[in-house]
Amino acid sequence: MSAKSQQELEFVQARPQERPGHKEMLNYGLGFFGIILIWTMVGTFLAFYYTDIAGISAGVVGTLMLVSRLLDGVTDIGMGSVVDRTKSKHGKARPWILWMALPFAVSGVLLFSVPDISMTGKIIYAYITYILLILTYTAISIPYKTLLGLMTQDPKGRSLVNIYTGVFTMLSTILVMTLAEPVASAIGGNFGWTAVSLAIAVIIVVTCFTSFHSTEERVDAEPVKKKKKVPFKTEFKALLTNKYWVIITVYCVLAYTLNALLTGAGLYYATYILGNSSYFSFFALSLFLPTIVCFFFIGKLVGRFGKRNIALVVSLVAIFGSIIKFIDPSSLAFFLTGNVIQGFGLIPVITFLYAMINDTTEYGQWKSGFRTAGLVNSAASFGMKVGTGIGGALIGWLLAFGGYQGALSEQSASASQMIIALNIQLPLLFTVLQVILLWMYKLDKEYPSILKELNQK
Repeated sequence: MSAKSQQELEFVQARPQERPGHKEMLNYGLGFFGIILIWTMVGTFLAFYYTDIAGISAGVVGTLMLVSRLLDGVTDIGMGSVVDRTKSKHGKARPWILWMALPFAVSGVLLFSVPDISMTGKIIYAYITYILLILTYTAISIPYKTLLGLMTQDPKGRSLVNIYTGVFTMLSTILVMTLAEPVASAIGGNFGWTAVSLAIAVIIVVTCFTSFHSTEERVDAEPVKKKKKVPFKTEFKALLTNKYWVIITVYCVLAYTLNALLTGAGLYYATYILGNSSYFSFFALSLFLPTIVCFFFIGKLVGRFGKRNIALVVSLVAIFGSIIKFIDPSSLAFFLTGNVIQGFGLIPVITFLYAMINDTTEYGQWKSGFRTAGLVNSAASFGMKVGTGIGGALIGWLLAFGGYQGALSEQSASASQMIIALNIQLPLLFTVLQVILLWMYKLDKEYPSILKELNQK
């Protein structure tokens, strides 16, 4: 081999360890800001919009959310395989951000624009537009999450990129949870929600285009030699034997079910248990207060203690949030205090969960001999969507079981009890299950030796 060829080989092998610059990390996170705006709208307000604005029954809404998410979860796996096989001058993941930004933005506007037609027509419209939204979300979010693993293999670099993403995710979530309902109510009626989603659509297009033009794929972007294609069946079988991927995927299901309950059921709690829907803005701020504070030093904590250990500790702390709320369910002070404590459990979800998911890619490569970053992210995304679907379904079904009737000034005792269960008892159960899973997750200790062995190969 010539000296030049040797240098080129070394350059290609060294690129995966190159860490993106802060400007690139910033622009990657910016793209997620737009995507999370509409996703937060869906997770936080869609059930309320359907039941209290569009007039669709809570039971129908619960079934819609679960069925649609399960259907979409199947497409997640397929999308991951598509990303792994994508070949373009822009790489594997980046082109999908460019292609899907506009369709995703438009689908969000359609979702919050249920027409004034018959109830059957409304239900059909809701199914079509909701499925369209989650399919376009799949087509843009799977490549976006995969891009994190393709930007660098450096574990600290991934954590830093994820923290940047977390900052924008938190800002996006707080912005929607505090302003969407007041703005929609000020405009009034169905059009108020359509107007809010239209403003979000414009932001999505701008931020995704910016992120596409400002990021770079380094891992496997230029393979040294042509790789042998691995059949999808073989890839999927290897995925199921990746024990850390299984653990983190189940964790995703629990975390996003919990998140759906804390956000999606909160507006019902503010309106019917505490008697003032405007309190919901305080719910959002209190819930994200621990994450806001931790952003100033989470990078150093991750470097010193590891992602898993931090996730385990904050999840243990979050258990006490539900206990405090249970002391007096009708007290705003107790509820906000409990929310702050529960907010600690959101720190790993917002700041470094995607980095943990992408770490399981290297474990799978070390175990099976081939790399499937897109499939790993898509399958984990399946867990997230199933979790969000379960959370939404639980809200709709338990409200219907309790006899909830949308837009009433006061709910029955059984409906009120279900609203309390959705906000206190069920979150406690899911937080305990999270702690058990994190106790089983040991990849942080093994990762350095795995990465060293892969690089030597």
